[in-house]
Amino acid sequence: MHPTGLIIGRFDPPHLGHSYMIRWAAERCTRLVVFVNTKDGEAAPGELRAKWLQDLHPDVTVVRVQHSLHNDWNDADLWNKWMTLLRSKWPLNEGPHVVISSDPYVSELARRFDAEALVCDPERVNVPISATLVRNDPAAHLEKLAPEVRRWVEENWLN
Repeated sequence: MHPTGLIIGRFDPPHLGHSYMIRWAAERCTRLVVFVNTKDGEAAPGELRAKWLQDLHPDVTVVRVQHSLHNDWNDADLWNKWMTLLRSKWPLNEGPHVVISSDPYVSELARRFDAEALVCDPERVNVPISATLVRNDPAAHLEKLAPEVRRWVEENWLN
């Protein structure tokens, strides 16, 4: 069991694959923190995405991380900005000891936190969905959303 773990994502919108990964990680960490990265102009408001995840996973700590940064994993200055921001939001006195994701960037992110990388279901076999699929065709993927998220998507994206 790892003392502390971190999951970082946009969760735009959160889907059952995200919940699978959070439960998987929570089984391996004493304390799990989920960062919801959010910036203006995203499909679902960041504050709402963080609330959904906290409601769905009350035993983890959900932190909304508001930013205006982009992703360019080859830009050292940008990495430094990301790490400064992420470290400033870390709510615990120690850690993270592990960084969990299903995406390939987790190895470098974990290295920069001086943590171990844990990869959860990278082929998305257990819950075959991505937030991109949901955003691109929400009506086709409603069954992969928790009821509260599904209702919001139906009311805001399908009407």
